[in-house]
Amino acid sequence: MNYYFIIYKPYLVLSQFSPVEEKKTLADFFDVPKDVYPVGRLDHDSEGLLLLTNDKQLNHRLLDPKFAHKREYWVQVDGAVTNEAINRLRKTVAINVDGKLYNTKPCEVFLLDEEPPLPEREPPIRFRKEIPAPWLRMILAEGKNRQVRKMTAKVGFPTLRLVRYRVEGLSIDGMQPGGLKQLDQHFVYEQLFYGNKK
Repeated sequence: MNYYFIIYKPYLVLSQFSPVEEKKTLADFFDVPKDVYPVGRLDHDSEGLLLLTNDKQLNHRLLDPKFAHKREYWVQVDGAVTNEAINRLRKTVAINVDGKLYNTKPCEVFLLDEEPPLPEREPPIRFRKEIPAPWLRMILAEGKNRQVRKMTAKVGFPTLRLVRYRVEGLSIDGMQPGGLKQLDQHFVYEQLFYGNKK
């Protein structure tokens, strides 16, 4: 039987169930069948949506780069981000991937007018009254290791907080860190592959 869950991975939790030193893992928060694993990963210091499943076909389709799918991130950056930096992010940025320069694909980037509706992070980011910490909405169709963080740093505005809000039509809307929702196969496939592309 195939299982499908979406979870809101908390900050400073590894995207795996097996223990590593003293770090928290998904096993500290989620009780799912033994053969269910995350599709892809979110960095230890990132938060948000992860899909857990034992559906090997779905796993392959989401991890194979030729089946591009949109991932939306809400990204808090350090400093008053400029229009020039946003335009650079939209076009392409040269980042280091596995020791080689990689030019990112064009993506959608928007400056948010207000803080997105997210739970407080524990611990919160370091607040500095004199330096702005605005939020960007970034929609990518690729997912290199630490790509969003490398991109914002390259244009001069390092990432302070990074939350993956959605993958295609699946989102963490209304969820809290440590939250889990079980979904059925039809709904998952509809939202990922056949629904209205956002």
